[in-house]
Amino acid sequence: MSRLQEELLTALGEDDFIRLAEAFGGLRLYVPGDIDKSELPDVIGGAAAMKLSKLYPGGYIRVPLAREIRAARYRASGASNRDIAHRLRIAESSVDKIVRRGKRRNPKAFAKPKDTRQLDILDLLDED
Repeated sequence: MSRLQEELLTALGEDDFIRLAEAFGGLRLYVPGDIDKSELPDVIGGAAAMKLSKLYPGGYIRVPLAREIRAARYRASGASNRDIAHRLRIAESSVDKIVRRGKRRNPKAFAKPKDTRQLDILDLLDED
């Protein structure tokens, strides 16, 4: 993880950071000193735009793509690898690589959510 990505994650929190990456990931972004004359609050929220403006007033940042963080979030919400690939605009095989690498680094973040449509065999045994 880059220093900028860590800095943005710490300052904005994961939700706002992901919104920023979804909207501007991979782009050079001008961060205005005065957010009132900017579209930034409409895109990432007023509080996040204010935090960003205090960190980089009147400067440019290259917004990270944050594919690994976004893939983990989408996976946790139950998205398939195909859906994740579509949202990240990458090949499904790239999602497979991100998930494999992510599982090695942080197994909990990349755990597939439990399928609530299926019964757990142990739950059936407890009913007796």
